[in-house]
Amino acid sequence: MATAATPATNMAMIKPCISSSRKVFMSSAASFSTESKEASWNRLTSSSHISSRQPFFQSIFSAPIKFKKLVTRAMSAANENKPLPGLPVDLRGKRAFIAGVADDQGYGWAIAKSLAAAGAEIIVGTWVPALNIFESSLRRGKFDESRVLPDGSLMEITKVYPMDAVYDSPDDVPEDVKSNKRYAGSSKWTVKELVELVKQDFGSIDILVHSLANGPEVSKPLLETSRNGYLAAISASSYSFVSLLKEFVSIMNPGGASISLTYIASERIIPGYGGGMSSAKAALQSDTRVLAFEAGRKHKIRVNTISAGPLRSRAAKAIGFIEMMIDYSSANAPLQKELSAEEVGNAAAFLASPLASAITGAVVYVDNGLNAMGVGVDSPIFVDLDIPKDN
Repeated sequence: MATAATPATNMAMIKPCISSSRKVFMSSAASFSTESKEASWNRLTSSSHISSRQPFFQSIFSAPIKFKKLVTRAMSAANENKPLPGLPVDLRGKRAFIAGVADDQGYGWAIAKSLAAAGAEIIVGTWVPALNIFESSLRRGKFDESRVLPDGSLMEITKVYPMDAVYDSPDDVPEDVKSNKRYAGSSKWTVKELVELVKQDFGSIDILVHSLANGPEVSKPLLETSRNGYLAAISASSYSFVSLLKEFVSIMNPGGASISLTYIASERIIPGYGGGMSSAKAALQSDTRVLAFEAGRKHKIRVNTISAGPLRSRAAKAIGFIEMMIDYSSANAPLQKELSAEEVGNAAAFLASPLASAITGAVVYVDNGLNAMGVGVDSPIFVDLDIPKDN
């Protein structure tokens, strides 16, 4: 992937922040003894071309030092071969395939950005009916604002593949789908064909991300869900992950990682999230544990899933009650803020990195802590309790 600079992500730390010489002083010691002032000043002068030392010493010793808490963010590395300071999320030299990116919203796109910010090469699989619009939007620059990485460069997507993970091979595709005009002009988009193309083009990958979910009857209560609707939800939302990993694992480098996305409805009752989708997410989490064992033992691949909170994405809005769930989370989660897609992307970058080398078979909650709550504290029942609120 060709970019202006190769970025990586550094872990947050506390550093003194002095406005007059921030870049130099932040990499220096936080305190000066009387004896070392002169030597320290000489080093600073030679490295930053500061012509007058008096204002500098006044700013350090006559004014209080302000401390600023730095958040985790991606930073450009001036030299790819230079060791990164601190404890970096470094994915340089890694290749990631993200299945299920069709626009610049949603968790799939955010994960792609975070992986790219950490240095990974990005290739994606897009649902065939959405492929033309997605590729056209990329070419015309509609996603350019969303592609901006922390170092100012744009995320590059090396290649976009047509994909429909509901079908494992051409023999599985029904005639009505083959003749559907939305699939016209695209070929080799079943799972086995897709993986073969990736193998021919790139040889191998290191990271597999599953960002797929679909339930044609999601708005129906489970008691009213048809067999076909239920099985369709399972097929698209959970077995597709099994199928993709089954085929991709043969071309994944040892030490690689696979990540999927789940939802708290797999463990808790979420009225309105029906059509078998809660069952599909429960299956996905169970499969994560089993696949972690099998892929770990046979291929040294880690398998984890992220249980993400509600997001204002196009896909989520189709469910019909996403605004309500966001408001509920803001009112009841330990952290009273709206979840951002970037926060999920950053968690995925961590899980894909060597920093998470011993984490597999896990459900990682990125939902402002809502999963930990046993009750909704916005209920009138708790009105007399002294519950802190973010006003």
